[in-house]
Amino acid sequence: MSIRYRSIGDRGVKDSLRKQLSFIAWLHECMAACNHAIMQSCFLHLNRICKINFSFTHKRNDFVRKTLYPYTFIPLYLLMVIFTSTTNAQSTRGLINEGVDLYKEQKFADAEVNFKKGLEKSPESFEAKFNLGDAYYKQERYDEAIKSFQSAFVNARSDEEKAKIFHNVGNSFLKSQKVKESVGAFKEALKLNPNDQETKYNLSYALNLLKNQNQNQQNQNQDQNKDQQQQNQQQEQEQQQQQQDSQQQKEQELTKQEAEKILEALKNNEKDLQKQLRKIKGQRVKTEKDW
Repeated sequence: MSIRYRSIGDRGVKDSLRKQLSFIAWLHECMAACNHAIMQSCFLHLNRICKINFSFTHKRNDFVRKTLYPYTFIPLYLLMVIFTSTTNAQSTRGLINEGVDLYKEQKFADAEVNFKKGLEKSPESFEAKFNLGDAYYKQERYDEAIKSFQSAFVNARSDEEKAKIFHNVGNSFLKSQKVKESVGAFKEALKLNPNDQETKYNLSYALNLLKNQNQNQQNQNQDQNKDQQQQNQQQEQEQQQQQQDSQQQKEQELTKQEAEKILEALKNNEKDLQKQLRKIKGQRVKTEKDW
């Protein structure tokens, strides 16, 4: 059983970007050639895009050629400004798209570079921030991934996008062995998108891990308690043995002292007895009178 990861790719803009770039190239050709037909075409494009009512007829060709031709660079410049600004906005999209392509090719470090460049151009881009978090995640830089995902939260445009943020934050926590935090993130994702089956799956996975962790912790605590009890019993036994040894030592010392006293007393008694015997030997014994 493994977690299910989600990635957002900012697609569907490459074709429009190519069209804009091709039109810019055409404008360069306009400026280089700068003939009346191309100038008229420029005004027509400007009319469609900017809603400026420039119209040309064959009757006005002389007026255009004589009056507006010297100022051809003005509408061309306006067109360049308009499309250059559009292209600058689209360049962020292009960088993100290239980053997504690199990401799919598993060139995550290169994709990271593109997403960062996209952020430099558009600091509020949700896609750039989210996909940068994806690139960090794939490089196992989970703390950085979490920060990038969380920074995208303020730019999320819907509860679904916010739910996707919490989903990937939960995955990053799981990879960081922070199971309890991942459970909280998945729950937040389901509050925003209750029918998200992938998040439900990952939440179930995280809850099982948390349950196993709690069970293992409980078993470890029980083993520690048993070890502590055994240590306490061993310490008690050692203390009892020390007390017994101390008591025996005291008894032995007492017995030795008593024996010494007895011997001393016997010695003293023997001395007294010897004195008494000497006294007896020194006395003259009376005998009967000899007739």
